[in-house]
Amino acid sequence: MSSKRSCPICEADSLMAESFLRANIDTTRLDGFSYASRKTPEYMNLNLVRCLQCDLVYADDPPSQDELARAYHVADYDSAEEADDAAIAYIHAMRSTLMALPRRESVLEIGAGTGVLLEHLRLQGFTELVGVEPSAAAICAAPLHRQPWIRKGVFQEQDFAPGSFDLICCFMTMEHVLDPKVIALAAFRLLRPGGAFVTVTHDYQGRLNRMLGKRSPIIDIEHMQLFSATSIRTLFETTGYRDIRVERFVNRYAFRYWWRLVPAPGPVKRTVARAAEVVHLDGVKLGFNVGNSMTSGVKSA
Repeated sequence: MSSKRSCPICEADSLMAESFLRANIDTTRLDGFSYASRKTPEYMNLNLVRCLQCDLVYADDPPSQDELARAYHVADYDSAEEADDAAIAYIHAMRSTLMALPRRESVLEIGAGTGVLLEHLRLQGFTELVGVEPSAAAICAAPLHRQPWIRKGVFQEQDFAPGSFDLICCFMTMEHVLDPKVIALAAFRLLRPGGAFVTVTHDYQGRLNRMLGKRSPIIDIEHMQLFSATSIRTLFETTGYRDIRVERFVNRYAFRYWWRLVPAPGPVKRTVARAAEVVHLDGVKLGFNVGNSMTSGVKSA
């Protein structure tokens, strides 16, 4: 038995994993944005291995829960426009899931940021809006009317009554937690019968991510694990969900955001960014399927 972290989905020992990417961390480059959403890529990572049983890539020697909680508590926030763009894409991608819900009353978002997705879900008919967000900066950046919806801190199942939500969302957050299986099981217990748990995750097997390799933006010190279609489906299957769907979808962001993610030399990035601004192309919205997956599962009625 290895002393390293076991696979957080299928619990296979780390001895049953192969090396995926060796640790690459420069502590002098860490700052308030290192644990912030939609930041400029730093191309640093923990030691990553791939589980040979369920296909999950995971950090076999991650930080402690306390270290992660402190890092996210002090993380900066600088992605309001991109957060709204993402929320619009998410609502579009989960339209069929929303239509299938037996009722639309209560929703919980784990990793709510400024609550912008909750705002869009209110327009879809939800009346009880609850978010959990560890970053104080993100909550402070939320409009005043959203702030009461958001609880500051790390998600804890015991803070909520069992069977109290019709929809639970966890978007671009499952990579950041130490135990994604605990989150999926907790969501299952917190859902009403017929309710749905929906996640958005990076797919490391996506064509673009495979092409970019270690220069992909998903290679990030924040990520405790990276999913594939196989591993995210395994997570949902082993935690009790039915009618599981794993689908890729289109994200739509301004050119300036997409360009920020491109692994080009600094001088090239700055020159192109300035040129795009001069000709008023920096704000043009462009849609791409970059390999992100939306997964949904239903709690049996």
